[in-house]
Amino acid sequence: MAKTYDYDLFVIGAGSGGVRAARVSAAHGARVAIAEEFRVGGTCVIRGCVPKKLLIYGAHFAEDLQDARRFGWDVPDCKFDWPVLRDNVLAEVERLEGIYGEILERNEVEVIHQRATVSGVNEVTLADGTKVSAGTILIATGAWPMIPDVPGAEHGITSNEVFNLDTIPKRAVIAGGGYIANEFAGIFHQLKSDVTIVNRGDRILRHYDEQVRDRLLQISLTKGIKFLFNAPFEKIEKKAEGGLVIHLAGQDPIEADLLLWAVGRVPRTPGLGLEEAGVKLGKNGAIEVDEDNQSSVPSIYAIGDVTDRVQLTPVAIREGHAFADTIFGGKPTRVDYENIPSAVFSHPPIAGVGMTEAEARERLGSVKIYTSDFRAMKNVLAGRNERALYKLVVDGENEKVVGIHMIGPDAPEILQSAAIAVKAGLTKPQFDDTVAIHPTMAEELVLMR
Repeated sequence: MAKTYDYDLFVIGAGSGGVRAARVSAAHGARVAIAEEFRVGGTCVIRGCVPKKLLIYGAHFAEDLQDARRFGWDVPDCKFDWPVLRDNVLAEVERLEGIYGEILERNEVEVIHQRATVSGVNEVTLADGTKVSAGTILIATGAWPMIPDVPGAEHGITSNEVFNLDTIPKRAVIAGGGYIANEFAGIFHQLKSDVTIVNRGDRILRHYDEQVRDRLLQISLTKGIKFLFNAPFEKIEKKAEGGLVIHLAGQDPIEADLLLWAVGRVPRTPGLGLEEAGVKLGKNGAIEVDEDNQSSVPSIYAIGDVTDRVQLTPVAIREGHAFADTIFGGKPTRVDYENIPSAVFSHPPIAGVGMTEAEARERLGSVKIYTSDFRAMKNVLAGRNERALYKLVVDGENEKVVGIHMIGPDAPEILQSAAIAVKAGLTKPQFDDTVAIHPTMAEELVLMR
């Protein structure tokens, strides 16, 4: 006789990926429970991309209000009230958390508001000591902000805490050169902070196309954001009267009111009991899985940031859905990781899909590059010299567009549609054959010659 368990599936972690896997598995008829020690919704909804995007919208009004005067609006000097924006964002997060809970309830997924750890290949132990069994265990605990091993590092905060600040700092130092660092640099700068990005390396956004990331650096410097490269942290001191003194190798000390650590995220596996259960972990504690999200233990699977494959919410959701369809839906499905679009909601935003120019030259040899370097119509009338840059990377052998990279207003919104063309393998002549919508910024994608 087949062994019976308390649940067919037990999910640890109720973020975007875990929730999708749980509800779809339940819809396929599985008996599902999901455990979450903090709040349903995970990093993206509670303390990640959703509240951050709302802060970006709020910060962008600083320039919008200035630009409005050039368009004929009599805009008085406006006062910004941080607690109003903060509290409205947190209220929206709470609303979304409720929606996630309702989705699980409608699909008859049992939600357990406790920490859960793996105590056997088919067993989970809850924080209150209760042990439950499951035919399949899915780990979807995501990733956690990394804090470097530097004396005084505890005086800084991470993206987990930044949404609950009492006040906007007058002087903000942001450690890191990735998307979180550049996005919060834009937010704080627009809200009148003096911002310095400190990076131990020599470049920002190293996975993005070089021309695009260089354009962001130029624009950010013009706006007044400062950058220090090749500057490792030595120690952080907290002053008795408040504020921080940040010591860097080869640099003068910096005084700041806030230090934000944005130096990367590591898979959240410590203390889960995975190694004791026989689950193989890779670098940074990431769970090693195969193409079907299965770990080295046949009954234990993992999806999302905890696997450290592609740390993007939409990827975690795809993986969760594929897992559910494969294991409980009788529809074997695997995620295609080629040509995943991504964006940085910096100021201005950048977006890209496919190969960068450097990657294409290394992999393909024969490459054609098309660019459009222009000022958006709105910026022209507003008197802003800020220029957008669009770039097509084309395979010289077959004219296939293998990469699109952009910086400028609404770049992520435009790229979402353009990414379909790259995924579909469309060619540069097909782009050229498409009639432009005029006047738009997006028309530049089909006008490059």
